[in-house]
Parts: sequence; structure tokens; C-alpha cells
Amino acid sequence: MWPLRLLTALLLLAAVGTRAEDHPKAVVTLDPEWDRVLRDDKVTLKCQGSHTEDGPTQWWHKEHLLPSQAPSYSIESAKVNDSGEYSCQSPGTQRSDPVRLQVHAVWLLLQARHWVVQVGDSIRLRCHTWKNFPIYKVQYFQDGVGKQYTYQYSDFYIEKATAAHNGSYFCRGLIDNRRNESSEAVYVTVQGLRPLTSVPAPFGRLVTISLAVGLLFVLDTGLYFSVWKDLQSLLKKREEGGHMK
Repeated sequence: MWPLRLLTALLLLAAVGTRAEDHPKAVVTLDPEWDRVLRDDKVTLKCQGSHTEDGPTQWWHKEHLLPSQAPSYSIESAKVNDSGEYSCQSPGTQRSDPVRLQVHAVWLLLQARHWVVQVGDSIRLRCHTWKNFPIYKVQYFQDGVGKQYTYQYSDFYIEKATAAHNGSYFCRGLIDNRRNESSEAVYVTVQGLRPLTSVPAPFGRLVTISLAVGLLFVLDTGLYFSVWKDLQSLLKKREEGGHMK
């Protein structure tokens, strides 16, 4: 009976592992998409998931559960203490990976969609002012070297990034024609060539399948030797019975 019990337990384990992996992981997105914002900016975090099942969406900030149960969480006027990691879980999904939001109390801030990019990707840097005050004579710097100057405001755009675009960036400008301000420097990392994409099976499912195949092999081998041993014993008894006659 023990092989049957072991096989049943194995199948139950595989079923539990498969059910857990069938739920996709939720994803937190930012609107606007900047992860660095200024005090008093409005930020909306959205929980991207299946939303095919009824129930509330859960939100966490610095691992503290938030009272909001809506698919989106809005910060109408950001404060410094709103900084930190946010994660969510919508019905029918696993909890998302955390997204870090930084709220700064300064006049000028450098923003980017991504601070880590691949070779060949585009880079767009934005010089953002507190309460969106107009800014003029805008300069962008890489490692202290001026890269772009415009009298009227403009983003700094790199169409295709190379290793030469690794570096520390900041911007400077004249806010409302009165305040000459510089942003904090932020590092942009350009990584190597994009790896070939593939869609491997989830690691947990591969482990479960491998374990199942291995144990089934052991069970099959054990049953084979058990039957062979019983057959040999039966034949031996028959031979001994024939000699006694």
C-alpha cells in the first residue's frame, strides 16, 4: 500500500504547486511614470492584474497595509513621508514586486522613465520644477560636462544608448526668470546587449515535474523488484514442494 500512498501524496503536491503558479503576479505602475517626484505633485499608482475575480485590491506602503481597496491608489499632494516601496495584490493574482517612489522637497528635479537601460534603448531626461514653474536657459550635464542647452525648456533625448552614455546626470536652469537652480545628480546605467528572449517554464513547476518523474521512476523500479522477488519466492516454494514428493 505504501507505493500507492506515496504516489497520491506526490500528485497532491504537484496539484498544489501548479495552482499557485497559475495565478499571475500583479504589477504596480505609476501615473505619471516618474519614480522621482516633487513635493505637492500628484501621483497615481495602479495595480495591473487580472481583476477577473470579485474582491478588494490590497495595497502596502513600507509593508504597512493601506486602507484603500481600489485598483488604483492616488496621492493628491505628495509629501516626503510618501516615499518608499509600494506593492499591491488584486483578486486572482500574487502580490506584486515593490515599486519605489521618491518624493523630494527641492525646486528642481531630474526625472527619467528608466535609470537602467540596455544598449540601443532610448534615454529621455526631464528637468522638473516644483509646482511646474516655467524654466528657461536649461542645461543638461553628464559627469559635469554640458551636453545640451536650450533657452526654452526641452527634454534631453538620446535615441540609442551606448556604453558612452553611462554616467551621472543633472540639469540646471532659471526658474521663473528669478531662481538659478541645479538638480541633484542621478546615475544612468547602460547595460550590455539585450539577451535572447525565451519563455522557459516556471522554475517551481520544473522542480515539481522533475520530482514527480523521479519518484515515479523510483516507485516503478521498486514495484518491479517487489514483484520479481515475490515471483522468485513462489517458484522456489513450488520447486521445494516437487522435491518433497
